Amino acid sequence: MSTLPTKAKVVIIGGGIHGLSTAWKLSETYKNPGDIVILEKKDTAAGASGIACGVIRNNYFQPAMRELMAHSVSVWESDPKAWKYNAVGYLQISPEVMHEDVATIYEQQKAIGYESEFIEGEKECTKYMKGMFDDWQATGITSVLHEKKGGYAFNKASIKALEEKTNTNGVNIIKGVTVTGFKKSSTSKAVNGVETDKGIIECEQVVVGAGPWVRDFWNMLELPKVANIKGQDGKFHKEDMWKYWMLQEGVIGVDKDFLKMNDGGQPPVMHVDSTAPLYSDTTKKLITDELWGIYYKPDIEGLGVQGGTSPYIVDKHFDKINIDPYGIDSPEFQTTESFNDMWCSALAHCHKRFEGKSGLYRKGPSGGLGCMTPDNFPIFDRFLENVYMIADANHGYKMIGVGELVAQEILGTESELLKPFRFDRYEKGELHPTSNSPFPWS
Repeated sequence: MSTLPTKAKVVIIGGGIHGLSTAWKLSETYKNPGDIVILEKKDTAAGASGIACGVIRNNYFQPAMRELMAHSVSVWESDPKAWKYNAVGYLQISPEVMHEDVATIYEQQKAIGYESEFIEGEKECTKYMKGMFDDWQATGITSVLHEKKGGYAFNKASIKALEEKTNTNGVNIIKGVTVTGFKKSSTSKAVNGVETDKGIIECEQVVVGAGPWVRDFWNMLELPKVANIKGQDGKFHKEDMWKYWMLQEGVIGVDKDFLKMNDGGQPPVMHVDSTAPLYSDTTKKLITDELWGIYYKPDIEGLGVQGGTSPYIVDKHFDKINIDPYGIDSPEFQTTESFNDMWCSALAHCHKRFEGKSGLYRKGPSGGLGCMTPDNFPIFDRFLENVYMIADANHGYKMIGVGELVAQEILGTESELLKPFRFDRYEKGELHPTSNSPFPWS
C-alpha cells in the first residue's frame, strides 16, 4: 500500500468501473499529481466489475437508460484494443408478450441514431435465426432486435486498462485501505475528510463509486434508509432504500468455437426471453411454464460459453446482508443448484448443439450480489453538498461512460444524460417506465 496522503482535491472510493473512469476523466483537468486519490480496500477489479459477465448493450425499455447506454457504447468504441472490447453486437430474442416493448425500443433506438434491425413474426424470426445458427430450434419467438453495436469486453483487462490511464495522468490509487467513516464540517453539511483504517485524508470533494457496497457508505453518511415514492395515483408509499439480488451466472465447458455462426464468425451476445415450456435436458421434467430468460456469449477466458439467467432476490433486510466475502468466495450467496439445469436446458431449448451438454457446466468466476435501488435504476446525485454518489443498481460494468459525465458535473457542467437519475425523482413521481422483461434491470 502507498502512504496515505493527508490531503487531496478529490477522494474517490472504489477501484472499479465507476471510480476509475471518473478519476480518468477528472485527471484531464486536475493534472497535479495527488489531486485525485482513489481508495480501494483490496485491489482494482476485485469487486463486481472484475467478475462482470462483460456484456455491453443498449437494449433498454427506458429512454433515459437507452441514451445513457448509447453514450457508454461510444466510450467502449473509443479504445477497443485497450478495453479488450469485442464489437459483435447484441440480440434480444423475445416472445409475443414482449413484442410491443421491444418494438418501442427499436423505434427509439432509430430516433437516437443507434443502429439496429427489427424482425417480426415467428416465421420470419426463425428464418433470421437459422440464417445465423442452422441448429436454432427455439419456438414461440415473434421478435428479434439485432443491435449492430455493443457486444462484450474482458472485465478485468478493461479495468486494468482504466487503471493504467489514471496512473499515467497522475492519479494516486491507494490499495489495501478501508474507509471507516466521514469527517463532516462543523459549519456546513459538507464532508471535509474521509476516515480510513490508515488515517484521515482531507478533501474538497468525495465520489462514492463502490457498486454493491454503496449501502455501507450511504449509512456512514446517515442518508435516508427509506425512499418516499410518489405513485402514478399521486399517493406516496415508502420502500427500503436498497435490496439485494443474487446474479446467477456460469460457464458450460464446450470448445471455444462451439457457438460460432454458420459463416464461421463470432456470434453476437445472445439474450433470449421465452414463454415456451422449458423442460430439463437431463430429466425431461418441466422446469417452468412461465416467462423465463437467459443470456450467453463466448467465455472471456476461452473456456466455453458464459452466461446467466434471471437473478433471485435475497430474502433478508438489506442492512443484515453480508457483502463480504464477495462473489465465488461468499459462503452464503452462490448460484443455486437448479441454475445449472435451468440455464443448460434453456441453451438446449435454443440450439440443438447444446443438447446433452449439461454435464459440462462449471461454476465460473462471475455472478455475485447486486445492490438495487427502489426502482432498480441508478442514482447519480450530490449529497451533503460535496459527496457525489454513483449508485449503479447493478448496471455498472457496461456504464463506462458515466465517469466522464460525473466528472463534468463535479467540474460544474450539469449532464442532461444524468438528470433523470436524481434521487428526488422518487418524491416527484418521475419514475422510469417498466417493461415485461423477467430481468429487474431491463
